[in-house]
Amino acid sequence: MSGIRRSKRKRLRNAWGLGFIAAAIAVVSAYAVIRDRSSDEPAAGSASPNKLERSLSLSAWIVDWQWEAGMKDFGAASLGLDSVQAFAAYFNSEDELYFTEKDSQSLPEVLAAANREGLQETLLTVVNDRFTADGSSSEEKDPALVRRLMKTQASRDKHMGNLLGALDKFGFGGLELDYERIPDGSWGNYTLFIRDLYERLHAEGKSLRVVLESRAPLNKLSLPKGPEYVMMAYNLYGGFSGPGPKADDTFIAQLSERMTALPGDNAIALSLGGFDWTADRQATSVTEQQAAELSRSSGAEAAVRDGASGSLHFRYKDGEGVTHTVWYADTETLKRWIGVVRNAGMYKVALWRLGGLSEEMTAYLKQAR
Repeated sequence: MSGIRRSKRKRLRNAWGLGFIAAAIAVVSAYAVIRDRSSDEPAAGSASPNKLERSLSLSAWIVDWQWEAGMKDFGAASLGLDSVQAFAAYFNSEDELYFTEKDSQSLPEVLAAANREGLQETLLTVVNDRFTADGSSSEEKDPALVRRLMKTQASRDKHMGNLLGALDKFGFGGLELDYERIPDGSWGNYTLFIRDLYERLHAEGKSLRVVLESRAPLNKLSLPKGPEYVMMAYNLYGGFSGPGPKADDTFIAQLSERMTALPGDNAIALSLGGFDWTADRQATSVTEQQAAELSRSSGAEAAVRDGASGSLHFRYKDGEGVTHTVWYADTETLKRWIGVVRNAGMYKVALWRLGGLSEEMTAYLKQAR
């Protein structure tokens, strides 16, 4: 998933790459276009009765850098989940899959816990982040990596073999591709790869999910039937911008409407937690629990709920007297966002991510279906 989701693993770094800033600006620009078109598109409440009658289906990610906290939340909320995704497999300097030391701990634990709970499926997420030979992170969401992997039939076949080998090694029930910042010229080959990978996995009784950024050119693509597609309906605001909600009702509704044009029953990804900004726009990811604790700190302003998004926001001063602004989603926010998704005719929601949730949130997830 995009944004600064790996900032915890990197000690909550505040610096954002220029490449991400450019991509994020594109997201906000696309959102502006969406808002301009809103009067010409179907209303969010125009879903068919059959879809609205379907029960809510929830999935969630557990990330390698916070897997123990994620597992704790999973234990509290597992009865409300249909599936879980183990994040993540990465890439090395040779364009082959790379697994961190934390992966070797987290992936077997996530799979075993999901199997104990009898979840429908447990997927291994693969993300186009690269690591160097010494194990240090090289580049997040590398578009050049995707271009190389998808360039020819031979490169696609090699990559497919690499992915299938990882499934055999760990025993997951399928794959989730989280390839972001895909170059415009690679979408055609990526679509072919999705088709071929799905056919191979389907023949083996395994599943495929494909994560899409909000800026993905869905109107220009002919994505194959079979995989489940997941739209990232967040990062409306983030480390590339000033303070604001991760999503609002209009953003979620319009992205949900766009997804109805794709084949199959697909999902909307909603983000838990939020961001903590300083006055110079440096942003740090915070969990729901962390945000709530900051709101109770000495001198913090009373949290206010935003009318357009349902998110909470407040300001506080740290120990050095620096003013911070925090925006985050709590249980009431998530309930509202899920309602927007349902009104748009969709019933699958993916949650980024478990770890650091409040007791109220895990209790809600446990019975949300």
